[in-house]
Amino acid sequence: MAKDVEQVTEQPEYSAKDYHDPPPAPLIDPDELTKWSLYRAAIAEFIATLLFLYITVLTIIGYKRQSDTSIAGNTECDGVGILGIAWAFGGMIFILVYCTAGISGGHINPAVTFGLFLGRKVSLVRALLYMVAQCAGAICGAGLAKGFQKSFCNRYGGGANSVSDGYNKGTAVGAEIIGTFVLVYTVFSATDPKRNARDSHVPVLAPLPIGFAVFMVHLATIPITGTGINPARSFGPAVIFNNDKVWDDQWIYWVGPFVGAAVAAFYHQYILRGSAIKALGSFRSNA
Repeated sequence: MAKDVEQVTEQPEYSAKDYHDPPPAPLIDPDELTKWSLYRAAIAEFIATLLFLYITVLTIIGYKRQSDTSIAGNTECDGVGILGIAWAFGGMIFILVYCTAGISGGHINPAVTFGLFLGRKVSLVRALLYMVAQCAGAICGAGLAKGFQKSFCNRYGGGANSVSDGYNKGTAVGAEIIGTFVLVYTVFSATDPKRNARDSHVPVLAPLPIGFAVFMVHLATIPITGTGINPARSFGPAVIFNNDKVWDDQWIYWVGPFVGAAVAAFYHQYILRGSAIKALGSFRSNA
């Protein structure tokens, strides 16, 4: 009698992890200074921030001129309004992040760079060089805008940020912290390799949610601080306009965004992604 032969089907082996986390960036990498890619990325950040400030500052100045009721024929409802200004900022971020993401990562914001540095996405050397390039680009962009419309720039504030009347500095710092948290949290989420792997059936264009985050934050905080959430954006017009009130409030547009970026980096990396728990588990397994 023939024996029944059982055919055992081998089950394919599946990796417990269907995505790959890039290794953390070194704190200091001297070899990075010898690579052209670092300087090319810094140049991309400089040009992107220059274009960002040029377009957005001109948008602000144009709106203030069109809604200036001291000019015959103008009404307060003329111009693009707060909605148009928010679209200018969000739209430019969408465009510029899309253009530079493959070269520099498309930061265009020292707070974003700081948050990614804390998340070990970029080295200290790259982060510092990016911030210098971004601030220099912001100054040049605001200066270029003033070169085209000098009289209007001086008359309507040059696109510089300051705390609006009726709000105290504590409220302004809080608005900047929360606004920057929204932006940097969106950046981490949109570029998360885990999301890209799990949601591969849904094409995610990272610049789109980042641009929308900037747009939404501007709608909420323009009436309070003019919306910074980007120290370079506030610093460039401050240098060009050079007004005492603007300089007195300048610290708000650095402290707020940097604190918000740090909280967003901690929340995403150590709570949502559980990096702290993973590190503790690795430590215990090696003990």
